Amino acid sequence: MQLATVTHLVERKCVRESTVAGPACRISGMRDPLLPGADLIEAGLTDLGTGTETDESLLVSMAAPRLRALGFDVPAPLADAELRLYRRLAARYGDAAHTRYNALVRRLVSFQRAAACVR
Repeated sequence: MQLATVTHLVERKCVRESTVAGPACRISGMRDPLLPGADLIEAGLTDLGTGTETDESLLVSMAAPRLRALGFDVPAPLADAELRLYRRLAARYGDAAHTRYNALVRRLVSFQRAAACVR
């Protein structure tokens, strides 16, 4: 699932419902809100497809198995993505790298949860 599919998912709104089996989702057509972190995933898929190492492509590499399980067509992930991402952030943000890293991971997890809901 590439950019067009991410955009298609983003055009939906997920409404939580309780069921005996647990939370489920009903999809209703609506342009907003966007899936949280969709911008990172779209950029990461594009960059990973071209073999470019960016924060986004490393983030997508970290989540490649889960994104594939959600139906996304993820190119071959970059090796040691977690460490490489942290080092890139440390070079730019110094002591604040840990905070930045955690914020990116939180956005990634939010995207995965929302994508699972609209799946």
